Amino acid sequence: MTQTRNPRQLRSARWFAPDDLRSFGHRSRMMQLGYSEADFMGKPIVGILNTWSELNSCHAHFRDRAQDVRRGVLQAGGFPVELPAISVDESFTKPSSMLYRNLLGIETEEQIRAHPLDGVVLMGGCDKTTPGLVMGALSAGVPMIYLPAGPMLRGNFAGQTLGSGSDAWKYWDERRAGKISPDQWQGLQGGIARSAGVCMTMGTASTMTAIADAMGLTLPGASSIPAVDSGHQRMSADCGRRIVEMIEQQLTPDRVVTAPAVRNAATVAMALGCSTNAVVHLIAIARRAGVDLTLDDLDALGRVTPLIANVRPAGTEYLMEDFYYAGGLRALMVQLRDRLDLSCLTVTGRTLGENLEGAEVWNADVIRPLSNPVYPEGSLAVLRGNLCPDGAVMKPAACDPKFHTHEGPALVFDSYAEMKAAVEDETLDVTPDHVMVLRNAGPLGGPGFPEWGMLPIPRTLIRQGHRDMLRISDARMSGTSYGACVLHVAPEAFVGGPLALLRTGDTIRLDLSARRLDMLVDADELDRRRAAWTPPEPRFQRGWGWMFSRHVTQADKGCDFDFLERGFGPAAGEPEIC
Repeated sequence: MTQTRNPRQLRSARWFAPDDLRSFGHRSRMMQLGYSEADFMGKPIVGILNTWSELNSCHAHFRDRAQDVRRGVLQAGGFPVELPAISVDESFTKPSSMLYRNLLGIETEEQIRAHPLDGVVLMGGCDKTTPGLVMGALSAGVPMIYLPAGPMLRGNFAGQTLGSGSDAWKYWDERRAGKISPDQWQGLQGGIARSAGVCMTMGTASTMTAIADAMGLTLPGASSIPAVDSGHQRMSADCGRRIVEMIEQQLTPDRVVTAPAVRNAATVAMALGCSTNAVVHLIAIARRAGVDLTLDDLDALGRVTPLIANVRPAGTEYLMEDFYYAGGLRALMVQLRDRLDLSCLTVTGRTLGENLEGAEVWNADVIRPLSNPVYPEGSLAVLRGNLCPDGAVMKPAACDPKFHTHEGPALVFDSYAEMKAAVEDETLDVTPDHVMVLRNAGPLGGPGFPEWGMLPIPRTLIRQGHRDMLRISDARMSGTSYGACVLHVAPEAFVGGPLALLRTGDTIRLDLSARRLDMLVDADELDRRRAAWTPPEPRFQRGWGWMFSRHVTQADKGCDFDFLERGFGPAAGEPEIC
């Protein structure tokens, strides 16, 4: 353990301790807020960065949880201050919440740097909030602990268990096929999301909170606790108590988020059946921490890490509530312990190995042993080829194995609106062997890299009984989605990537075992098409979108802003106080 700080060594003391006019003003304004000097002077000041909003159902309980955190901070002798952070909810933020992940990262970093905070509790969970908060806090560098929102309760309608997103896609296709009545659809709508909390499938939210957990940024196993379980309240108060201790011990995130910790998180993600979005976010987090993580690194881990969490959509039956009852993330990591670096330091001040002591699997069908995996390899595969020279991502376990090797004609769409209209046209000339392609849906083209990649099956094929086909895009897709979808094609079409040169009728070949994705078009023809290609007009002419477009990196680099990565330059340092 590092030596405990004395009060005058606290970061916040620069605002309050000196006997001068500026500190007089700071102390006076605290008194204006109703606090006496006994409340805050000489105490660790803890920022509670809360992404609650009335439009974010995943975080509907965060007003109450912030009070639990405050209770813990006060009990430990700290002084809590709650600050709002942009909520970046997945459901209502358009055109894509991904457009604003980096904005949350900037806001988090600058709020911490600009205010008298000695440490922070980061309250997030909905998809982009975990990476956004963590990226910003890594760059700020003060002690931090992550408080995950937790999954909602499993859905239910007419005696059937429903999974977030996954069953929405499933039953939407049944409705399009004429097999779901309006009353049934209304019942599904009300039954699929029954409480506060993030999606209870292994979607992006549960994936990313588990990654934060495996990386050592949460209290052990915190990511698995359901949002409305009383254990979540206790965990929240524990976060408040622990951050005060972390401040005293000077336990900063650079000591936790190391190259071995990032590798641990990636290994766990593969074993979980993680969302494809984990690739983008994990690379971005790693680069903020100065860790070199590439698509090829993730693919190599995916080839040797069995998928052992039997949680939908990659799993066959269970949801996050079942995963928690089966032992949660700590139990899964016990199964993987020989593949993890157990010496990694965590926010508890203990090693990962120490945090796993006593964890057990209570249901071996939910959390499988390595000898009986759900799928023999990890969740994700990275493809290369003349269609995606910088990479593309696929989730093999979540699709029909017959599509692991496929060759067929392309059916190309230049926009989501064009594609959406076409798939509802029952005269569309399409067969199950066609490869649907959506382009101009990447970081710049979307704009904002929207979750459009699970392209709907054309209605004419739905009526014939087909429920999957090979689909390719430079978009992302929801972690709750499934099917033979190749995503994150890089470089994206909007910047002139090879996807921009593809034409309807060209033959596409996918060979998963070889990790190849190619268009069977000769090089001379591609050269002619490239010479004729003209760049599209920028999506934004001013504001945040303009800034995003100027600085966002491509999918294979994590879609952070180039000037925010660790390698761009040193952090700004502490502000002048005057």
